[in-house]
Amino acid sequence: MELKIDRIACDGAGLCAELVPELISLDEWGYPIVEGSLVTPALAGHAREAATLCPKLALRLVSSG
Repeated sequence: MELKIDRIACDGAGLCAELVPELISLDEWGYPIVEGSLVTPALAGHAREAATLCPKLALRLVSSG
């Protein structure tokens, strides 16, 4: 799976970086930067939770390949 961010929908709340810091960091304005879009099985649950709890639904998991 891959983690994708809709940069237009994102308002920079930063919740995603708190929930899955292994994959997401924040830039100087508080907007997310995906460090590696491939989500390992060990992080899949955290990534799914981050996508579900995103206040703007700007984060999603998609099948890679």
